[in-house]
Amino acid sequence: MASQNYYNVTEWNTGDPYEDIGVVINSIIADIKARQTERDVLSGGKPGAVIYIPPGDYHLKTQVVIDLSYLKIQGSGHGFTSSSIRFNTPADQLARWHEIWPGGSRILVDLEPGIDEASGAAFYVRREGEPRISSVEFSSFCIDGLHFVDGGSPVNDPENTYRNGKTGIYIASAHDSFKITGMGMIYLEHGVTAYQADAMSIHDNFIAECGSCIELRASGQASKITDNLIGAGYNGYSIYAQNFGGLLVTANNVFPRGTSSVHFSGVVRSSVTSNRFHSFYPGMLVFEGNCSENLIASNHFLRDHEPWPPMFGVDNGLDDDFGLLRIEGNNNSLIANHISETIDRQYLRPEGIVPVIIRLVRGTGNYIASNHIVATTQSAVEEDESSDSSAACFSAQVGALLTADRLKALEVIAVQIEAASSGNTVLDTAADREVIIDRSVNAFRPLPIC
Repeated sequence: MASQNYYNVTEWNTGDPYEDIGVVINSIIADIKARQTERDVLSGGKPGAVIYIPPGDYHLKTQVVIDLSYLKIQGSGHGFTSSSIRFNTPADQLARWHEIWPGGSRILVDLEPGIDEASGAAFYVRREGEPRISSVEFSSFCIDGLHFVDGGSPVNDPENTYRNGKTGIYIASAHDSFKITGMGMIYLEHGVTAYQADAMSIHDNFIAECGSCIELRASGQASKITDNLIGAGYNGYSIYAQNFGGLLVTANNVFPRGTSSVHFSGVVRSSVTSNRFHSFYPGMLVFEGNCSENLIASNHFLRDHEPWPPMFGVDNGLDDDFGLLRIEGNNNSLIANHISETIDRQYLRPEGIVPVIIRLVRGTGNYIASNHIVATTQSAVEEDESSDSSAACFSAQVGALLTADRLKALEVIAVQIEAASSGNTVLDTAADREVIIDRSVNAFRPLPIC
C-alpha cells in the first residue's frame, strides 16, 4: 500500500514543478499539516513526510517555507558541475562541451532577493514555540543560484563576483537534529546559513563556487561538518561558526578561494581535525572573540598563489603578516599539523614582508607543538590570459599543486606570540630564529638545526 506521506513533486495536483517548484512544495507542506493534526495518536501522530524531486530542472520562483518537523526533501543526484569554469570559457570552446549546466535533481533559484537576507533563500526554515523544529533533512539535490551580479568587486566579469543575494538553505530559528547530506550548492551568495543549531549534521556535500558556504550563526552546540567538498569566494567564508560549543570539523576538503577556510568567533571546546585546507591568501584559519579549549590537529594547510588567469589579482585584503593561522583565545591546542606556504616573493603583500605562519594575537595557556612548517618560494605563474578553458583551469590548478621541484626556502616567521599573550607553550614547531616570543612569560623549545 502506498504511503500518504510520500510525495513526488511531478505527481502533485497543485502547480507545475518545472515552472515553480516552490508553489508545489509549499502546497505539499500545507497538505501534510492539514492531514497530520493530532499530536498524540498511539504514541505518535505527526510522522512528517518525504518529498521526492526526480532528476530534472525545476525553477523556483516562490520561496519554500518549512515550519514542521520530520520532513525530508530528497532528490536523486547533487548534479554539481563548475559554473565558474563555464562562465570563463570562450563560446567557441563551450560549443564543444558535453553538457553546460549542473544536472541531477536541480533547483534553479529564480528569486529576486528583497531588503533582508532571508528573502533570497530558496528554502526558509522557521518555527517559533516549543519544541524546537526538529529532524528536517535535505538530501541529494542541487540548488543552483544560476548567476552572480555586479557587486563592485575587483573582477571585471559579474559572473565572478560571488554576489547575488541568494541563499540555498536558511534556517532562522532554533532547531535540533537537522541533516544536510549529499547536496550540491553552486552560485549562491550563501550556501547554508543556520541560526541556533543543535546536533546538526552537514555531511558529504559539494558546496562550492558560493560566496560563503557554511555559516553557523548566533550560537549552537554539538554539531558536525564532515566529509564535505567546500570552496567559497574571496569575499566569504568556507566554514564559519559563532558562539558554538562542541563543533566537529573533520575530514573536509576545503579548497580556494574563501577569504578563510575556517573562521571561528567565540567558539569553545570544538575540534578541527584531519582536514585538508587549501588557500590563496593568509588568514586560512582565524580564531577571534576569545575562542578557547579548541583542538586543531592533524590537518594539512597549504597556501600558494592563484594560478587561474581570470582570478589573477584577486585576494582577501589581508597582509601576509596577518598570520596564515591566527589565534585569539585561551587553552587551545595546535598539534601535529602540516603547514605549507609555497609562494613566490613577488606575490607577498606588502612587498618585502616576511610572512607569519602561526600568529597568537592574544591568549594564555595555548599549546603549540609538533607542527611541521614548510615554507618555500614558488616560480611565478605565467599569466596566459588565453588559457581560460576548462582544461586550462584544471591543468593550471593541478600543475600548481604538483610543483615540488625547483623550490627554495622562503624566510618566514613560523610562530609569533604577541606581547599581550603569556603562559603559552611552543614546542618542536620552529627553529629559534623563526620565532618571536617573550621567553620570560612563555615556554619555548626550538627545533634543532642540522
